[in-house]
Amino acid sequence: MRFRILIIAISILLAFSSFAQADELTAEIQKTYDSIKTFKADFSQTLTNAASKEQEIRSGKIIFKQPSLLRWESVKPEKELLIVGESVVWDYFPDDKLALKYRTKQLFNSKTMIKFISGQARLEEDFVVENQGDDNGLIKLKLLPLEPETGLVLAYVWVDPIKKMLVKTLVVDFYGNGNEVAMSNIEIDPEVADSEFQFTPPEGVDVEDNTPNPE
Repeated sequence: MRFRILIIAISILLAFSSFAQADELTAEIQKTYDSIKTFKADFSQTLTNAASKEQEIRSGKIIFKQPSLLRWESVKPEKELLIVGESVVWDYFPDDKLALKYRTKQLFNSKTMIKFISGQARLEEDFVVENQGDDNGLIKLKLLPLEPETGLVLAYVWVDPIKKMLVKTLVVDFYGNGNEVAMSNIEIDPEVADSEFQFTPPEGVDVEDNTPNPE
């Protein structure tokens, strides 16, 4: 499913907008992310099919800018560019010469997802949070949504205890499929131009416009 990648995009945004001051740890994490305006990182994404146990591994780069702009560029095994703008989402597949266009609200149509991308989510309001302690030097948190949805019935996040930053997430959907992303080479507050979150389909690309009304 092409838009499974969006679930991980949401989990990244969750990390930058939804840590609530439930205890000392989350208070420190909140302080860290409140101070961050932009970030860049390399990512490795692993999609696991619950039925077949087959895995697909993707890698690429992420650029994020507050409040909710995201550029997610996969380079392996195939190229894909996902841009989440303020009102429009583009998903571009250069090898297929295909670009899909959606309104942001269309794709994030659940209450929880909308709260994530608007920066209004709070862990204690949307999840039961369980601190599972040390996991290979990282702090592992288990998140059980109070209102489970097809694309999100369980999540885990791993936090660097020194930097107080999230470095890995795992989202599990209703069917048990896993969507894990690990970040590395994280740059905090680099200069990021707004043009990074704009997209114009190249000449010769088929555009599938799924926006319901003219902009």
